[in-house]
Amino acid sequence: MAVRFFTEETTFKLAHPRKTITWIKEAIKKEKGQLNELNYIFCSDQYLLSINQQYLNHNTLTDIITFDHSEKGAPISGEIYISVERVEENAKHFEVPFDEELHRVIIHGVLHLLGYKDKKSSDKALMRKKEEAYLSLRK
Repeated sequence: MAVRFFTEETTFKLAHPRKTITWIKEAIKKEKGQLNELNYIFCSDQYLLSINQQYLNHNTLTDIITFDHSEKGAPISGEIYISVERVEENAKHFEVPFDEELHRVIIHGVLHLLGYKDKKSSDKALMRKKEEAYLSLRK
């Protein structure tokens, strides 16, 4: 049951890692999920763009890419790459504090690993509702 934080091409440091880990684990538990291993990699726009191009054949900037390494029916395992630069831009755009936007993206990746989708508008609405619910549980 490990949650780890790494950085690539950024000096970003997560303010309260232990508190964030507890929050992530609580969200997984509330969703009736189980955790094996979860690695967050905070990175630059350019680093995430290269991953987007290499693995997803997308030539666009994004705030998050989630790789699910779980076996079907097994506890979740994955990597979640987060562009700190995109999160900063999105926070400004949506006029929310950086910390709130960061945690929205952090839980968004977890929700994907738990099976939630966000391609259709109905799926996006459910994903947003779940994000808001879990953001409200942050202490």
